[in-house]
Amino acid sequence: MAEKRITIAIDGHSSTGKSTMAKALAKRIGYAYVDTGAMYRAVTLFALRNGLIKRGKVDEKALKEHLKHGDIVITFRPTKEGKSVTVLNGKNVERYIRSMRVSNVVSIIAAIGFVRRAMVKQQQAMGKDKGVVMDGRDIGTVVFPDAEMKVFATASAEVRAQRRFDELRAKGDTTTTFEEVLANVTERDLIDSTRKESPLRQAEDAVVLDNSHMTLEEQDEWLYQLYQERVK
Repeated sequence: MAEKRITIAIDGHSSTGKSTMAKALAKRIGYAYVDTGAMYRAVTLFALRNGLIKRGKVDEKALKEHLKHGDIVITFRPTKEGKSVTVLNGKNVERYIRSMRVSNVVSIIAAIGFVRRAMVKQQQAMGKDKGVVMDGRDIGTVVFPDAEMKVFATASAEVRAQRRFDELRAKGDTTTTFEEVLANVTERDLIDSTRKESPLRQAEDAVVLDNSHMTLEEQDEWLYQLYQERVK
């Protein structure tokens, strides 16, 4: 008998490696993977490229019009290596959405009510048939409150900043300092957890995964065991 298909929601703080763990689990169990954080980053990139963010303020009226008229189309495309890239209006923007330029303002865009509602609608459509692993900030609380498996990922701010810093260095960024990354991580935690619309919080039925001192292998095995329990 085939295992029942479920919805897996992975929420948590920024730079806890949610995307990495969600991708690995989805690949292992043959589920679709949706990186919701990348969706907010893509909207942010669109806003930056179209001059809708000036001095930390968003032209919400113009952004709302663009969303209404379908000017921001976000999809995911698999690569030959089996990875997934974020596509904005037909163009691969994976590299650009991970930049500090986007990281510095994504929480402002993600806190806007109409942006979240538009993204949540798209996310719910993507996961309506189950068999999906989705990661973000509000998957288990807002997008799929009935998800059969909910994980809340966390780690200390310093550990998360170091991971993000190492990632930037690996991508060729030699100017951003560790202090800047730590400040960004701390600020995003504050904005994400205090925003009015869908704040970051642990769902009551979520299992906490603190991966401060875990290897990727230990983390992947932990998630797989939890999945096995949920599908039984």
